[in-house]
Amino acid sequence: MSWNQSIPYLIGKPVGVSLTNGQGVSGVLCSVQGGEIYLLEYLYHTQFATKHYPLSQIQSILPFPGCSRPQAYQPPPLY
Repeated sequence: MSWNQSIPYLIGKPVGVSLTNGQGVSGVLCSVQGGEIYLLEYLYHTQFATKHYPLSQIQSILPFPGCSRPQAYQPPPLY
């Protein structure tokens, strides 16, 4: 399945986006409208921004992989 066919399944999920200029961005894929994707990106501290990228500038979109073995933090014993 090509990346543009997988877009409907990725709405609302964290994704990595590879752009044709060699840059990459990541965030939550919010929507696709008017030939652009809308991606909610983290900026700084408590700031987020929805940015848009034309489909013509996208090389691929991949979902974030799951964590292989999530482990709860265990502090070292206090001897």
